[in-house]
Amino acid sequence: MYRGHTVGVVIPAYNEEGLVGRTLEGVPSFVDRVYVVDDGSTDGTLAEIRETASRLNEAFEPAPDGPRRFTRRVVPIEHEENRGVGGAIKTGYRHAREDGMAVTTVMGGDDQMEPEMLDALLDPIVEGRADYTKGNRFLNRTDRDEMPAFRFVGNAVLSGLTKMASGYWTTGDPQSGYTAISLEALERADIDGMYEFYGYCNDLLVKLNVAGLRVLDVPRPVTYGEEESHIDYSTYIPKVSGMLLRNFLWRMRTKYLLFDFHPLVFAYAVGALATLAGGLGVVAGAAALAGATVPGLAGGGAAAALGSSLLVGLLGVLSTLWAMTLDMDANAALNGADRRTGGTRRGRRADRTGRDAVGPVDADAAVVSRRGARDEAAGGADVSPVRSGPPGLRSPSNDEDGADGRLAGDPAVNGHGRAADHGRAVEEPRGADADAAARDAGTGEVDPADVGIGEVGEPGASDANGAGAADLGGTGSGAANSSAGGDDAETDT
Repeated sequence: MYRGHTVGVVIPAYNEEGLVGRTLEGVPSFVDRVYVVDDGSTDGTLAEIRETASRLNEAFEPAPDGPRRFTRRVVPIEHEENRGVGGAIKTGYRHAREDGMAVTTVMGGDDQMEPEMLDALLDPIVEGRADYTKGNRFLNRTDRDEMPAFRFVGNAVLSGLTKMASGYWTTGDPQSGYTAISLEALERADIDGMYEFYGYCNDLLVKLNVAGLRVLDVPRPVTYGEEESHIDYSTYIPKVSGMLLRNFLWRMRTKYLLFDFHPLVFAYAVGALATLAGGLGVVAGAAALAGATVPGLAGGGAAAALGSSLLVGLLGVLSTLWAMTLDMDANAALNGADRRTGGTRRGRRADRTGRDAVGPVDADAAVVSRRGARDEAAGGADVSPVRSGPPGLRSPSNDEDGADGRLAGDPAVNGHGRAADHGRAVEEPRGADADAAARDAGTGEVDPADVGIGEVGEPGASDANGAGAADLGGTGSGAANSSAGGDDAETDT
């Protein structure tokens, strides 16, 4: 536990042989559970996960002030087919939500993220200042030279588009995959509809905003090690940009028309239409002045048309800027940056037991139960007060063929138009054995995974293709691993 709160870590891994084992070994000891998801790897990643998990679980002993309902710390999960980094994280999120983790973080399986700064992500959520935190590699404005130029330019473009699409105008570096999310956010945001490929982090921000949840940036250094990026920015940026446009329109309609009203919607609409009309008019007028034949712009009409089009275009730009200003003001309370960690974090570095210079872990602080209810013990309090925002909203499908959040051709979608969930977790003792283990621990509470929960995100249900959850060491009836070249589980872009 960390400061009285249970902590889970999701680690997506695709072809990370030689790196994922080190990542698992580097997870701080205050983390209660680690969900490592092999996303259809074609190398030795799965074997390395199994071996490392077995060794770590054998040595696992629950902390005296931690939850004692878990009989193992590392939970290996297998996707039989590559579903993309977003799909792997979604699977881990579903497990953490079912286990009632108060805070769930994400660490890449490439050993690129710094485990020693995990507490910097946890503190704002534990202290009730945020529902979702993420590392920002440019917050200190000193580390940019370490990022390859093509990545920096691509990140800058997507950062601007994500600000407009999500409404989180003061956050940056949306491609940073080092994040933490509260249980309340996992329950309120549309996690099940999350985009399953590299743009998952951009898509999730839009869902968090519509749910009225607070996002905070935390300084994080730029780190590149032995991992290799599989991202092709020439296709990645257009694909994610289209997804962000759809999400922007969904946010406008849902947040400012269906559940509330704000004039910024009309300001955006006027701005877009006027800018488009003005741009087309300028092109036509310029062509007519250059001697081209343009219907209705013969003679002196071309100059007049060009002038009026410039005015219309300027009106469109001004209307868009006004809409952006209104949007920033409407969402000002939902986002920000925890800049104080940049100058003071080294002076109060938490060790890997979850204790730092601020004070010891409060074992009586609020504990989050499996269903998300907050149980207040002596001195404990709920750190996630209820906020306004329409809960349970389904975001638009982010794929290009109508499937549930997947792109056309994704092997995870079956012939019925439903997404086949291939997440399989290693099973723990069931029935009487699980009950006995819980009683021995003195809690009487049984790990959900211990009592035979089925597919990820669908407790007790079977796979959409008819295949139920199976032990990693056994055989399943799902599809075989996807071929090399699938979307990998890289969390930073």
